[in-house]
This record gives sequence, structure tokens and C-alpha cells, in this order.
Amino acid sequence: MRVFKTAVLGGLIAAMTACTSGIKSEPTAAKADLNNEDLYEVHHGGRVHVFDDLATYRQFLQVGETSFRQTFIGAGPKGETLVFGVTGADKSKRFDEIAGYNLYHGTLAPAEKFYGEMRMEGRIYVFDSLADMEAVRTTGEAPLRFTQIGAGPQGETLVYVLRSDNKKQKPLELMAAFQQRNL
Repeated sequence: MRVFKTAVLGGLIAAMTACTSGIKSEPTAAKADLNNEDLYEVHHGGRVHVFDDLATYRQFLQVGETSFRQTFIGAGPKGETLVFGVTGADKSKRFDEIAGYNLYHGTLAPAEKFYGEMRMEGRIYVFDSLADMEAVRTTGEAPLRFTQIGAGPQGETLVYVLRSDNKKQKPLELMAAFQQRNL
């Protein structure tokens, strides 16, 4: 309570100072970093590993584990165990405060320029839409796609997921985003 009173008092003093000096008071609250611009998933061995941090995802791809994680047994779309790989900074947060958890469950809107990647059954699916990612997670297939057989970092098939509005164009921007993150 003491911190709250101090913060309120400090705010009032700043507002009064601005008023008396003729300067308009503007809100100074910084925009929070939502960490909602990318999401990565690996479906393997009855588990769905989910990451909102590229470095943690890369670590998982190299060693098959992450230093910090939150696990939910049987919570996956087909009863798999959900494992959210988290950063050291996120390890002390509640699960509902973690961007990857909220993106996965649809409680956090994705950024306008969203990138998603899902590794499943020897394929790497690449997305620019969280809704498309959710659909493939649920059904296991992408009805509209641009496929490159054997083009992945370990010879995986790359599947760039498309929609009716972009199905006639080669997904060059999405391909470049994949290359930037993986090769």
C-alpha cells in the first residue's frame, strides 16, 4: 500500500508541476512488449513443445530439452502433453502470464506481422497467420500450401501454409522469414 501511495503522490506532484509550468502532462506509460509476433511448436513423442522465444526454440532443436518449462499432462489437442519452453526471465511467471501459453490458447492476439513454425511428422509447416496454425494443429493438414520436398535444414519437407487470398502467389516473404530463422 505504501508503494501505491508513493506512486500516486509522485504522479500528483508531476501533474501539478506540469500545470504550473505551462507544460501539458502526457501519459508516460510505455507500451508493453507482448511477445506475440512468433510461435514455434514441435510435435514429437506424444508431446507438443511450444515456444515464444526463438533462442529457446533453437536450444530445444539442438539438445531436445529446455532449461525451463511448464508442463500440462494431457492438455494437447489429441491428449498429448503440452510443454511450454520458457526463458529464464519467464520461469518465475504464472503460466497465464507467458506469451506462448496465451497465443497457443487464443487469449493473446497475434501481432500484425506474425510468424509461426510447426514441426510435425517430418514436415515443417510455416505460417503467417495464427488462425492457420491453429487449424493445422487441430486437423494435421493444410488444405492450401506451397510445398518444398527435402528443403528443410535436416532434409524435412517445408510446407508454407496459404489461404484463399494468397494461394496463387509463391510465398516469397514467408520463405525469407523461414530462411532467416533456420539457415
